[in-house]
Amino acid sequence: MDTKFSGYRCSICATEYGPNEVTYTCPKDGGNLDVLLDYDSLKKQDIRTRIIKDEFSLWRYQALLPVSDPGGYGSPIRAVGWTPIFSPSQLADKLGLKSLWIKDESRNPTASFKDRASSILVARAREIGAEVIVTASTGNAGAALAGMCAAVDHKAVIFAPKTAPPAKVAQLLIYGAQVLLVDGNYDAAFDLSVEAANEFGWYCRNTGYNPFTAEGKKTAAFEIWEQIPLPRNSKSLSVFVSVGDGNIISGIHKGFKDLQALGMIEQIPRIFGVQSEGSSAIANAFNKGTEVITPVSATTLADSISVDLPRDGLRAVRAATQTGGAYITVSDDAIINAIAELGKVGIFAEPAGSTSYAGLIKAVQEGFIEPDDPVVILNTGSGLKDVNSAMQAAGKAPIIEPTLEAVKALL
Repeated sequence: MDTKFSGYRCSICATEYGPNEVTYTCPKDGGNLDVLLDYDSLKKQDIRTRIIKDEFSLWRYQALLPVSDPGGYGSPIRAVGWTPIFSPSQLADKLGLKSLWIKDESRNPTASFKDRASSILVARAREIGAEVIVTASTGNAGAALAGMCAAVDHKAVIFAPKTAPPAKVAQLLIYGAQVLLVDGNYDAAFDLSVEAANEFGWYCRNTGYNPFTAEGKKTAAFEIWEQIPLPRNSKSLSVFVSVGDGNIISGIHKGFKDLQALGMIEQIPRIFGVQSEGSSAIANAFNKGTEVITPVSATTLADSISVDLPRDGLRAVRAATQTGGAYITVSDDAIINAIAELGKVGIFAEPAGSTSYAGLIKAVQEGFIEPDDPVVILNTGSGLKDVNSAMQAAGKAPIIEPTLEAVKALL
């Protein structure tokens, strides 16, 4: 096992644990655990020279990851991460911004951001000899786990709400996972998956429960640091992230904190969380000035961020409060409209992916973002994950007679 991984720290009580003392959450208070690296040792190295420049995946950052290389050369697990950054001038001009980038996570092997966490979890499972990995998911996390497990011939069990989009369920099955559809919501699937993990000795990947999930997601921060050419005297970058259970935004925050701890950056970017008005437990806490997360009854059509009780809420609130960012809520109509807007510049986003752009639009309107603020937004998943929402955003194509006259009449 790689010696860079030195242990864990509880996000609530700050108790530290050794690498083999705990597995999931703090035994004292159930708090999420932060994975600790041996920063003192890493500081003595030139990290820039340790980045594997010819590895175009998250594994280029092996020096900053708490797991060993999982192998799998020539398989999809080696294609996770190093997703492209685009700078669509049409959207920047429309919003009156000088610098706008979109990081498109739909280019990952299973077409979502969740591949980052799943690839790290598979590597960790192989290190500790876990034969089966289980997770609860509305679709993307499960597809990511199923795909990464298939890539290295590992067993996966997925609990998903029966309301998960059919395209996402099909992905789970195609990758060969054992899929169990739960007659309940995501939170019910989450609780059942934890019970099953405890009963059968499975390794639980659950987001906001297993501390290694954030370690996969932090790699997006490393890539943003490498990919966006910001001059030293520029205004602080603002990062817009759609938020459900809170693990993506807390993972990105962790990545920037790692870079700062190692002296690679002086200032952490401002981080903005964007939630649907129908699933806004973390935004509610932020706006009340508290870290106490009160459950909601989630109703948003953005299934990937539809969560009653966010499992990583406290760290998600801190991602905004500790960086000078904020939380923004948007309507489902705004989310659908954002799908169409991103499509016009060649990016096909699912509802959870377009939520970050909908949040940026509102942030500009409300003065959170000024014209010279450099901004990057994350598209966290492909529109092919939820074709029904895409059709709602795009409208219907006309049906015409097979004649040139009919074409002329329509035009």
